[in-house]
Amino acid sequence: MENTANRVELHGIPAEQPRFSHFGGEESFYIFALDVPRLSGVSDIINVVAARSDVSALESCDFMRRDIDVEGELRSFNNTSGVGNRLVITVLAKKLGFSQNPDKNYVRLTGAICKKPNLRQTPLGSTICDLLLAVPRRSGRADYLPCIAWGDVAQSAAALSPGDTVSLDGRIQSRKYAKTEPDGTSTEHTAFEVSIKTLEREGDAGSF
Repeated sequence: MENTANRVELHGIPAEQPRFSHFGGEESFYIFALDVPRLSGVSDIINVVAARSDVSALESCDFMRRDIDVEGELRSFNNTSGVGNRLVITVLAKKLGFSQNPDKNYVRLTGAICKKPNLRQTPLGSTICDLLLAVPRRSGRADYLPCIAWGDVAQSAAALSPGDTVSLDGRIQSRKYAKTEPDGTSTEHTAFEVSIKTLEREGDAGSF
């Protein structure tokens, strides 16, 4: 059954060969980066996790030279190893396939606001609002997903309260940032978040 609270649709080109990620039950899972161009020409590099059986079917057909469709769910993982980002965001693929469809980066989420939204301005004067959304899985667990709203949507999002349930449409965006380590050196990291296009509080008549 499709999880209507968490749906991702991507179309892009693999940026690397799949590599082993983890075991889940009797299945092994592999991870690879998918390059999804924006209209601006900049690309979002999104990590996709898929069952070995699905990846194997694509690898036999020149994996790195073909456009791929991905349907799945956005997942979060709390990394306690001390290496890399503390919150790891990936797309768990339910379907993979080759196609010549246009590039696509679409997310639909329904979940609860976890903490007070953070309204702020960028150095260039743009108004943005950071949200953390808890999106339930069918298993009873939840994925905690960082989201960001812009402009008028950001102003409305700032009025939300922890516990409010919202539905949103947007895209997954990746952005690089520099982090100063304890020894004073600077290392480059990549953050992932959902850039919100439309936002609706459950029970309201329309979008913000």
